[in-house]
Amino acid sequence: MRYENIKSGILTFLVLVSILLTWSLWTYQPNYKTMENGSYVKEVTVSEKQEVQKIIRPDQVFYHVKGQHYGTNNTDEIEKISKELSRWAFFDVKRYTSEVRNIKDLTHGSGSTEIIFPGEVPIELYRSVLNIEAKKIPSFNFNRIIINVGNSDKENGIVYFVSTEDQQVYISHVSSANLTEFIRDYYKKAANYPRYFAYEASEWRTIFLPETETEMTTYKYLPVTLDSEEFKDALFSDPSFVQKSSVPPVEEYTSDSSKMTVNFESNVLRYVNPTVEENYVNSSYDLVKRSIDFVNEHGGWTDPYRYVYKNEFTHSVTFRLYNTEGYPVFNGNGISEISEVWGRDEINKYIRPNIALELPLTTEMKKVTRPSGHDALKFIQNKKNFKPSLLEEMVLGYSLERDTDENKLIVLEPAWFYRYGKTWGQITMEDLGGLQHGLE
Repeated sequence: MRYENIKSGILTFLVLVSILLTWSLWTYQPNYKTMENGSYVKEVTVSEKQEVQKIIRPDQVFYHVKGQHYGTNNTDEIEKISKELSRWAFFDVKRYTSEVRNIKDLTHGSGSTEIIFPGEVPIELYRSVLNIEAKKIPSFNFNRIIINVGNSDKENGIVYFVSTEDQQVYISHVSSANLTEFIRDYYKKAANYPRYFAYEASEWRTIFLPETETEMTTYKYLPVTLDSEEFKDALFSDPSFVQKSSVPPVEEYTSDSSKMTVNFESNVLRYVNPTVEENYVNSSYDLVKRSIDFVNEHGGWTDPYRYVYKNEFTHSVTFRLYNTEGYPVFNGNGISEISEVWGRDEINKYIRPNIALELPLTTEMKKVTRPSGHDALKFIQNKKNFKPSLLEEMVLGYSLERDTDENKLIVLEPAWFYRYGKTWGQITMEDLGGLQHGLE
């Protein structure tokens, strides 16, 4: 009898344990701890990201008033105009090329304000800066915005988008109140800006040059070398498999499909991915937007770069360094530019400087004067076999070079630059001979 009681007790105990375990299994919730941040691939940001309006921006504005031309490339002044336009509502955008008899008269004629971009801009991308009311607009590129202060109706003002490269014109409208304010705040004050003269390079191209000498500033910088490891982490799909080798002054980072070369003497970083598909079929909008997004992904805007060029045939886009005053910066080795070449879905080539001009030496700044547009143009015209139709652009800008006295420093030297036959050249003070006027 006692044995039967013990056996029943053990059986009851086992049943209770089974019930308890079953209940625990049904109600169990694992305590998942948050994974450490180190388990994820960190986002690499070399510098700050930039919005479209900081990268795609005008670099010159001309006011054409009763046969006279006034202009500026001052960053602050152009920024004010850009902000003014961003507050306007643009509507009824449509193609207008066939209605225009002479594009040069439209862009440079009296009563026009000409806002010039250094490269052809896809309207689909720039509409993120402007308030264009229609959900769908025509697809086109432009490098001029023309505000016409004389050719408008009682209710609306007229603004044109012009491509001087493709000889295309698109028309849009804004409220007459916007136009009236622009005339009052900007156009009527045109005479406050330097005067320019027009040089007719060809039947379809007019180049505007300053009438008088221009005072500029020479700068010196102690450059900051960018971290190559950050670019390695940003550019390679799996940085852990990248091999590094070094033969001064060059470092190489290689994977099974890509290579990044950093030359600390020329200060050029070059990334090449030759395995990408070359067939690129997307639009100019996709090409430029993708190029901006690519640099934004790793915060590659280490200096004030601006979009200046695209080529759908070579799938390439170029961004150029501008100084704070609004002048373009040039260098023969490419360290004043960021250039990209694209395959179908991936970057094929990425070439850029590995330095940033973060530390200006204010004590080394000095004022200099550069010759008038008349003197610079005379030098170009006197070159052997000069053809005016091949002269595409002439601008004042800066040459970026190593300091001859102190190699660690970078010098920004004011100079005249010209684009002739799609290639940029420089006019030095030695080229202009006796035109230095004792100002150095």
